[in-house]
Amino acid sequence: MQNYVGLDVHKNFVFAVVIDGEGAVVSERKVRNEPGELDRFFKHMDKDASIALESCSCWEYVYDYLSDAGFTNITLANPSRVKLIATSRKKTDAHDAKVLAELLRVNMLPASYAAPNHVREQRLLTRHRASLGRLKAIAKNKIHAVLLRHGINHGFSDAFSVQGTNYVRSLDLPMIDRYQVDQYLELVRHYDVQIKKTDEQIKDYVAFNPEARLVMTMPGVSLYSGLSITGEIGNIKRFNSARKLVSFAGLNPSVRQSGDKCYNGRISKQGNKHLRWMLNQCAHVAIMHDSTLAKIYHRIKKRRGHNIAITSVSRKMLCFIHAMLTHNVKYQALQIHKAKAS
Repeated sequence: MQNYVGLDVHKNFVFAVVIDGEGAVVSERKVRNEPGELDRFFKHMDKDASIALESCSCWEYVYDYLSDAGFTNITLANPSRVKLIATSRKKTDAHDAKVLAELLRVNMLPASYAAPNHVREQRLLTRHRASLGRLKAIAKNKIHAVLLRHGINHGFSDAFSVQGTNYVRSLDLPMIDRYQVDQYLELVRHYDVQIKKTDEQIKDYVAFNPEARLVMTMPGVSLYSGLSITGEIGNIKRFNSARKLVSFAGLNPSVRQSGDKCYNGRISKQGNKHLRWMLNQCAHVAIMHDSTLAKIYHRIKKRRGHNIAITSVSRKMLCFIHAMLTHNVKYQALQIHKAKAS
């Protein structure tokens, strides 16, 4: 008889519940999250058993372990949608694991995309690059805060250019403030070095990634953003329409409907925040180099303002990217085709 296994994965342990085809509990057990314990629990289980685990912060280790052990029917569950389907005041590890097994048994488990290893590596690299940029921005903001506290207006468009940095170093500040500023300047320099090293790694990855190079033919998309966008999207065949890809990025408008009235509101933001952020960064550059995207931006900016216009450009860029990756065409060829069609 087919068994269904629900795994509630935590940092140090996994709570497993096994049910049969009738929904009766066969076994439940708390297993330490280490190879020896997992081996002992799964060694007597059929390789075709249906297994479900949620897409949490530590799903990858258990998912990879099961794949390497030869289990062929593993489903990664979408945690937010599982909560919508199986709402309950009861919140225990055993209950959560059993819910996963039950939903799997009745074929109602909302699945999430389990990216292959090379895509996960791609995401880790570009997300690491983004985190370095955020840490650098924090150090810069700390310096600006010290200068603001002393009423200093440096007058440079970039306070961290060579001239700007020399000016900040030459300021006569109180001892503690001078100490802070010097340390933050050293952090900025350190992050610049690490960002440069990471950019070299990204360059190596892009050399073996034709999808990233294809997306880079679009104005505003660099090595870093091209690798990030394709990594967050994964396999483009998962999205049979541009609308579904836009929804995945959370760039689709939220909808409210009551009776005969239907309202479209702000973007839902119920999607991949990394992809959405990266497209926003690319859109700011793209509108300065591409007439098609610039027209969209200026038309909407007149009525709705800068932020909504940039979001609209981001959504349009993602629609173009869907067409480029689906049909394996460069951005320029896509634009020529559209011009002929019109």
